[in-house]
Amino acid sequence: MNKYEHGVVVNALNEMRNDLICEDRSTDIVDEVLLKTIDAPVKKHRSRDETR
Repeated sequence: MNKYEHGVVVNALNEMRNDLICEDRSTDIVDEVLLKTIDAPVKKHRSRDETR
């Protein structure tokens, strides 16, 4: 994932977590995935100009 995709996934998981909290449901699984996603390395993609 690039930096943008990483941010989108983190935000989506956080929104899901907030929704579960509002519904008074368990967030254990979402918390685990969210923490792993936050800690995951972000790949830097080279632009066409950088590869030349």
